[in-house]
Amino acid sequence: MFLPIKNTKKFKFPSEEIVIKSFVVDKSFNIIGQTSDYEAWILSCFSKFSKNIFEFGTASGKTTTLFALNSPDNSKIHTITLKPKQVDSVSFKKMDSKVAIYNALNESIYDDFIFKSMNICNKINLIFGDSKKFNEKELSDQIDLIFIDGGHNYSCVKNDTEKAFSMLRKGGYIFWHDYVIGKTSSKDVVKYLNEISIDKKIFHIKDTSLCCYQRTE
Repeated sequence: MFLPIKNTKKFKFPSEEIVIKSFVVDKSFNIIGQTSDYEAWILSCFSKFSKNIFEFGTASGKTTTLFALNSPDNSKIHTITLKPKQVDSVSFKKMDSKVAIYNALNESIYDDFIFKSMNICNKINLIFGDSKKFNEKELSDQIDLIFIDGGHNYSCVKNDTEKAFSMLRKGGYIFWHDYVIGKTSSKDVVKYLNEISIDKKIFHIKDTSLCCYQRTE
């Protein structure tokens, strides 16, 4: 799906399965924690054949909205985030990057979301709380698509990933955001994914900060 067409002069129109519903957020809105247009397109494409979706880290709800806009009518999108008032109750570990902790708290400022007044809101299950305290057992082996873009500190990435593996059904996909080597706020994401990629087939998508895993067993 993501490979360029080489050695051809013939212009090819996009096929229906890669045409998505999208929108533009003006820079003046100062929305925190967005994916790039290319990353958003990739995630939207995968949501088109995903009935059950789970997102760690709602932020403004932009990616949540894209999931709801592009997924089948009977899909359900679960998304977990902190309320601004819950930020002080979150615990961190000594190993966690201080910059990543700051960013996680800074992104937990929203109590109003892009999808709030849209018709697709009924597809979205908004969960307020610390993902470390979230009980994933009820969703075990049920989720088709999981997007991990919550706290980028080590303990949070580890927690969210382990719960994602538990929730992911056979054939389903996990995507991680902000795999950027050399970026201070992403160093724990890079460190953790490099560690588990010894045993898991995790791939970095070129020209993005996304990593991807598919459960095949």
